[in-house]
Amino acid sequence: MTTALEDLADRLRDFAAARDWEQFHTPKNLAMALAGEVGELLAELQWLTPEESARVMRDPEAAGRMRSELADVAVYLVRLADVLGVDLIEAAHAKLDEGERRYDADTYRGSARKAPPLQ
Repeated sequence: MTTALEDLADRLRDFAAARDWEQFHTPKNLAMALAGEVGELLAELQWLTPEESARVMRDPEAAGRMRSELADVAVYLVRLADVLGVDLIEAAHAKLDEGERRYDADTYRGSARKAPPLQ
């Protein structure tokens, strides 16, 4: 059984192949494109107050822009992971496991402070 993320990676791979774009989909280029799209996502929130940003999805026009920018970020992230052979779900779970070891709930509840590096 494949996951939705694997299906998306397959579709992106086919999309790039049909256009002969694999030559451009180097890790460097994909990471740069991802950074650019993250910048566009940030631009949608840049001048909003924290309260306005929390309500951004209530405005249909702003919500459409947010969905579009989030999709661009997801597309480049999934494509980059695929090109590098990284299982994003596995990597995310490993990162969360690390976070659970570094930031025990009792010590860090309600705190934004950084934990010391793991030994």
